[in-house]
Amino acid sequence: MAKDRYSRMVKLLKVILPLAALTLLSAVFLLSRGVDLGSPIPFAEDEIAERTRDQQVTGPFFSGVTPQGEQIQVQAELARPGGPDSRGEAIDLSAEIRLENGRLITLRSDVGSLELDRDMANFSGNVVMTTSDGIRVTTEELNTALSGVSGNTPGAVNGTGPIGEFTAGSMEIGAENEGGPIHIRFKNGVKLVYDPKTSER
Repeated sequence: MAKDRYSRMVKLLKVILPLAALTLLSAVFLLSRGVDLGSPIPFAEDEIAERTRDQQVTGPFFSGVTPQGEQIQVQAELARPGGPDSRGEAIDLSAEIRLENGRLITLRSDVGSLELDRDMANFSGNVVMTTSDGIRVTTEELNTALSGVSGNTPGAVNGTGPIGEFTAGSMEIGAENEGGPIHIRFKNGVKLVYDPKTSER
């Protein structure tokens, strides 16, 4: 009896198992027909562009040393990459330039950009430059090099120093001769209001 029951079970499984396999295969085939692998990603072009614009880097930092030994450090609160027709933007941009003689120049602005391929940092919007020997300059835009200590302002500057207050049509930072000391030069209609009290401090 047991042998007959075993034989009947084997015959039954020979029928059920192939049918079950066929059912599974047909189900897989039917499900695959419902998926369009060639359909585009369900994002509109403007949505993709917006997601790309929203990419940002928190706390970007750049540092280097010039051949003359000056140390340059540039950092920002955050930076966003640029596109084909626009350059990247940095928020709360700041820099420290420590000269070989120990003199320190600091730069700050609301926004700006780092363009490594052009060896340039651009500071714009409430730009403030201070030096360790008491000069403070404000302007709207300042361009500086990244591989050396040089820069210029396209527009006017206002400032204070050890001898009083001054204004100028533009400002340049750099050495007069290659490898020479760094100077800050004010040009184009410099006006100085001399304050004896300031110079005596």
